[in-house]
Amino acid sequence: MPSTLDAQSAASSAPSSARPVHRKIGFKRKAAAYVSLTKPRVMELLLVTTLPTMIFAQRGFPDVVTMIATMVGGALAAGSSAAFNCYIDRDIDKLMNRTKKRPLVTGEVTPREALIFAWAIGVVSIAILLWGTNLLAAGLGVLAIFFYVVIYSLILKRRTEQNIVWGGIAGCFPVLIAWAAVRETVEWPAIVLFLIIFLWTPPHYWPLSLKYKRDYQAAEVPMLGAVASARVVSSQVVLYAWATVACSLLLVPLGWAGIVYTAVALVAGGWFVYESHVLYGESQKPEYNDKKAMKVFHLSITYLTLVFVALAVDPFVGSPLMPVPGIPS
Repeated sequence: MPSTLDAQSAASSAPSSARPVHRKIGFKRKAAAYVSLTKPRVMELLLVTTLPTMIFAQRGFPDVVTMIATMVGGALAAGSSAAFNCYIDRDIDKLMNRTKKRPLVTGEVTPREALIFAWAIGVVSIAILLWGTNLLAAGLGVLAIFFYVVIYSLILKRRTEQNIVWGGIAGCFPVLIAWAAVRETVEWPAIVLFLIIFLWTPPHYWPLSLKYKRDYQAAEVPMLGAVASARVVSSQVVLYAWATVACSLLLVPLGWAGIVYTAVALVAGGWFVYESHVLYGESQKPEYNDKKAMKVFHLSITYLTLVFVALAVDPFVGSPLMPVPGIPS
């Protein structure tokens, strides 16, 4: 497997016809290109986990400054990570249908502009977290960017089929940042929320890698869906789905979760596990189509959204089911 630097060197030595043509474009289109670098859909999903975690940690609404600083700072940190990723992956993005319209491939943004932009919003994100929250939350923000850019994008993505498992840790940091912003520490419930997202990431992303396996094969990126059969991938999806749901229920014996969260975690979790088993069953059939995996991909997003919305509502409805002395209720 070629290294990142080797791949980028090969891209720079390719014929000029294979390189993006950098051209002058209007302000609105340029601004839209910069926004695209931040991968807004990924950012939205991260923010879905941030605000509910803050509310759950506070057992109510935190002060407005803390909420805004955490949300804005967290969004910019995620956007910075994504922009760095677009810069690093520009050589393989042009090889995949899913990513060939990204700004660095089309030439709407130059590599230099993307790199400056990524650094700029990254620095601003940490400054906002420092100003509006605390040193711990800001430090976790730095660690989140480092993990996604260096550990995942530069080291793991092109070298191992387990890339999304360990690289997905970067997507777990928003809940730690949110918890630290409110309580100025990281406690067991925050670790559980971290683990929920960690375990959820593979069954969320691996079905997508099945659909786009030819893209990853063309780019020589060893996503599991590109190097393993649908049966192997779907079996892993089942195992991780069960682990995700089991982990989500740990908030009950820890003395934090009430009836709303528990009920939603059970029902939505049961749905998630069921559809994962359906995918596994479909993968055994000769007429299996990889596009069927997208149902689990979309469902995984719905599942995580429902669980974290329930997390936000839970403190306002009743008390924890298994209260523990010293835990706020």
